Amino acid sequence: MPLPKRQLSEDIDLRTAPSLPAKIRRTNISTQTDNLDPVADNDSDDAFASDKDNASDNEEPKIEGMYLDTVNRANLDFDFEQICSVSLSNNNVYSCLVCGKYYQGRGKQTHAYFHSINEDHHVFINLQTLRVYVLPDNYEVRDRSLNDIKAVIRPEFSLAQVSSLDSSCEQSRDLNGKRYLPGFVGLNKIKNNDYINVVIQALTHVPPIRDTLLQLPNIDKQTLLVQRLASLVRRMWHPKLFKSHISPHELVQEVLTRSKRRFGLELSGDAFELLTWLLNTLHIDLGGSKKRNSSVVYRTFQGEIQIMSQPIEDTKLRKCEQDPIEMDAHKSSVKFFKTPFLTLSLDLPQRPLFTDDDDDENGKRSTIPQVALVSLLQRYNGSTIVEWRGEAKKYQLASLPKYIICHVKRFSKTEFAIEKNPTVVNFPTRNVSFGELLPKTSIASIPEQDSNATYNLISNICHDGQPEQQQKTSSSTDEGSSAESHYLIYVHHKANDKWYKIRDLQVEHIMPQMIFLSDTFIQIWERSNAATKQN
Repeated sequence: MPLPKRQLSEDIDLRTAPSLPAKIRRTNISTQTDNLDPVADNDSDDAFASDKDNASDNEEPKIEGMYLDTVNRANLDFDFEQICSVSLSNNNVYSCLVCGKYYQGRGKQTHAYFHSINEDHHVFINLQTLRVYVLPDNYEVRDRSLNDIKAVIRPEFSLAQVSSLDSSCEQSRDLNGKRYLPGFVGLNKIKNNDYINVVIQALTHVPPIRDTLLQLPNIDKQTLLVQRLASLVRRMWHPKLFKSHISPHELVQEVLTRSKRRFGLELSGDAFELLTWLLNTLHIDLGGSKKRNSSVVYRTFQGEIQIMSQPIEDTKLRKCEQDPIEMDAHKSSVKFFKTPFLTLSLDLPQRPLFTDDDDDENGKRSTIPQVALVSLLQRYNGSTIVEWRGEAKKYQLASLPKYIICHVKRFSKTEFAIEKNPTVVNFPTRNVSFGELLPKTSIASIPEQDSNATYNLISNICHDGQPEQQQKTSSSTDEGSSAESHYLIYVHHKANDKWYKIRDLQVEHIMPQMIFLSDTFIQIWERSNAATKQN
């Protein structure tokens, strides 16, 4: 039969044993002696050193861990904003380890103190210092059995752990025994934040960005956006989560605040606009400047492109608007300049204005147009002429980054609604030669490894359905005519060479052929290892 909580493991009455040393009589005793932190003994000696001589022999010793059996890890959730549930203050907040609620303060006349008395909950942890206290007695508990809770609140990764993330495919289990793969966990859908979730998932699986956030020094001195993004990424890759999904509540709140509510939750926003805003904001917050390689964002995604620009009225006269534009590089109106880029935009073929024989009786196309990714990339080969705001332009890639972000321009805004181009983009997932887009002239100082560079797909953000603005317009005339607007992402895992489909909380392993079933919107390509080793 187990001993009662306040009964000692040895038959010694400390109150009637004055011959024992004072250090033994007043030491902190735990019913879980194997889990004691050795540092606790030293702190206990210092705490009682001042009143050792004046203490009464009849004083009952404090027993650490006497309330640890009331800790309920199933009720703990540290994903939400750390504010007091009563005063809504974020100063000196404690979490009750019994019910999981947040309360302010620890002393008398505080919300945590009253909660401990009214609800008979006694174990609290400070969310900033990660120190555990027993209330209302107000003494600190140091026990190794609480280290898993501290690790969930603030996960830490060593250099060896970070370097093995892409080579380990070992699954973990949450408190309910559900298996999950660290890094491939679902994110809660708070309202219409699916476009935020896919951007977070995409950046989380870019190794340089992920590794920087996992080992960011002095995280408390970073901006609030960087703190919350780093905290979310660390929990996503933590191998000992209490539950196999995470809520991005804190980061979403900061995105709304920092962007001045440009990215809201009332309607599903544009994932590409959020991605560009987030990359530029992170670049500035991490100490970046206009110089190249000044931040991890520029070192990862920044390339260089050469642009040849000429006003259309100075180009060769055309008989009609359908005739192709010809540019004369010898004219004085032609401008040559180089500019850095973080993303490459790809224009889809325009939708036909009139229906044809392939359309059904309702005016909907029975066949969906298709285009190859290689064809879309020819925009950046230096020979394709593009009209843009009264100018004819040619784009030529000058240098390639290690990771390339491609944006397929599917949405076009009109005066009345946002229209979506349903053209299917066909692409291979491996060995796409971006090096062929670089100039082939001997004058250009292009490294040989760049001219032969190939890239592999690591993540693919897709959009299903129609934009919500178009849904609301068409719902009055044809209910249920358009599918629900939603973003999802396909992510590649290097260790097991498998693809995973992540749609908010849903994470499932899929075959590579399933990637082409959704409308591709944003792709992130990684330079292959062969080309990287040559560098």
